[in-house]
Amino acid sequence: MEFHRGRLIDHVHLRVKDLATAKTFYRAVLATVGVNIQHESDKAFAADELYVDVADDYVSRVHLAFQAKTREEVRAFHAAGLANGGTDNGKPSERSYHPGYYAAFLIDPDGNNIEAVFHGPNVRSATSVVITPT
Repeated sequence: MEFHRGRLIDHVHLRVKDLATAKTFYRAVLATVGVNIQHESDKAFAADELYVDVADDYVSRVHLAFQAKTREEVRAFHAAGLANGGTDNGKPSERSYHPGYYAAFLIDPDGNNIEAVFHGPNVRSATSVVITPT
């Protein structure tokens, strides 16, 4: 079995109060950046480096940014999030963080600040890191 992971973050774990609501929101916004939920149960779901489970004691709050391949994906992310329980926290536009930084921000149903960002035209050295247990 192989695992594909990003280059810096192994995983992000969110704890939510309503798993069904969170799953609806994340399924919609992740699809806009080409990522699907890969594992799901009645207590959790996972998509790439994102792991979400239902909170027994506390709900987490984080800023989480998804990589988009185009400006169109950023706009689709924002629209899908608004249509699936998210709240606007920054409409799609170019930001001053660096030239070409095009992003949109949403507050998810549990209060997390979720972003989709396109860094402008670029070439990646790899699509993911492949981890093969030995």
